Amino acid sequence: MPPPRTSVSPRLVTRLARLCLALPESYQETAWVGTRWMIRKRTFAHVVAIAGGWPPAYARAAGSLGPLTTPVTVLTVRAAGALYETLRSAGAPYFQPAWGTRWGAHVIGMVLAKDVDWDEVALVLTESYRLLAPRKLAASLR
Repeated sequence: MPPPRTSVSPRLVTRLARLCLALPESYQETAWVGTRWMIRKRTFAHVVAIAGGWPPAYARAAGSLGPLTTPVTVLTVRAAGALYETLRSAGAPYFQPAWGTRWGAHVIGMVLAKDVDWDEVALVLTESYRLLAPRKLAASLR
């Protein structure tokens, strides 16, 4: 039997939503697990809670396997170029999911601990949006 599903704190979703929804034409929706933010039909940010090794792909990627591991919340975004290379090799709180290498704009995960740097979160969210938004919308951020 799978472990009970854990939800992302509503306070955390609200804080992320303030950042994401400030970006032109972005919107929020409930994902298969967690919450995601979209530009057109492309996900530029996804937040999910991991507990008891569930959801397994996220738990493996974040190193949070097993029923006795501490629950964590992770944010996944897209990155490319120098930012991708920097985050991919930065270590905690960042990680590279195995599935995140299949697209041109690679997926990077970030564990959202209590001491998270919200300026850094805003930066990675904005860059993820910029990669997936239509050119005119991305250019409007400059």
